[in-house]
Amino acid sequence: MTTGPDEQAGPPTPVGRAPVAVSARSRGERVAAPRPLPVLLVVPAVLGLAAVLLPLAALFPRVDWATFPAAITSPAALAALSLSLRTGLAAMVCCLVLGVPLALYMSRATARLAEVLRIVVTLPLVLPPLVGGMALLYLFGVNGQLGAFLTMFGITIPFSTVAVVMAQTFVAMPFLVISLEGALRTAGNRYEFVAATLGAGRWTVLRRITLPLVMPGLIAGTVLAFARAVGEFGATALFAGNQPGVTQTMPMAIYTAFNGAGVTRDSALALAVLLIVVSLVILLALRDWRRREAW
Repeated sequence: MTTGPDEQAGPPTPVGRAPVAVSARSRGERVAAPRPLPVLLVVPAVLGLAAVLLPLAALFPRVDWATFPAAITSPAALAALSLSLRTGLAAMVCCLVLGVPLALYMSRATARLAEVLRIVVTLPLVLPPLVGGMALLYLFGVNGQLGAFLTMFGITIPFSTVAVVMAQTFVAMPFLVISLEGALRTAGNRYEFVAATLGAGRWTVLRRITLPLVMPGLIAGTVLAFARAVGEFGATALFAGNQPGVTQTMPMAIYTAFNGAGVTRDSALALAVLLIVVSLVILLALRDWRRREAW
């Protein structure tokens, strides 16, 4: 008597404990070596890597390392760094509060509706950031559709720290939603269905089954959203402005310095290198964490 796929997979996981992914290597199975690629692809591959790496590497020789500590600890640089981190964290929280439910509904929607929602969510990734800033300004500005209503209550959003967070959320949320939706679709809903048949409520299933299953995708999307928020420039410049201590983030401080105002160019270059280093640390930490999860 043959068994079906579900019977071969073993008993369902009890409610309250997420299933643990087991890699082929941990099961002792042999992993096939990847097939070699055509040799002619080596040259364009190296050129593609150089196109990304060389411009970033060109910054490091220009840094005056003797004054580097003083440059990144100047009052203007510290203010920009502090504002970037604070607004980046606030934008990350907004992305989690708004993006996680959106990704959940997208993963459960019909194929046609999910495709439409995916296109809408992905728009900020392909639009120029200045277009996003303009859209936010026309919506929440003094003469905007919602801005005029908020002004009646004495609430003005543009050119404030809140505007920085809103602009960062606008450009960063797609990273979280797309990453999480892909993880949800990959995980499927089999364990959720089993938990529901055993009497678990919707919130219990979400808290103990769904979110633990997709935790790697959720953490990856959250980290990418935070990194994107910290590096946002275009939408912030148009919607929030460039007021030191209020809306001048690190990208805005770098831009201001190279236009001859605000912090010195040494500080701008030091901040640029610091952003690269921080981004590398985030990506390396995320890679190491995902590697441990795979094991």
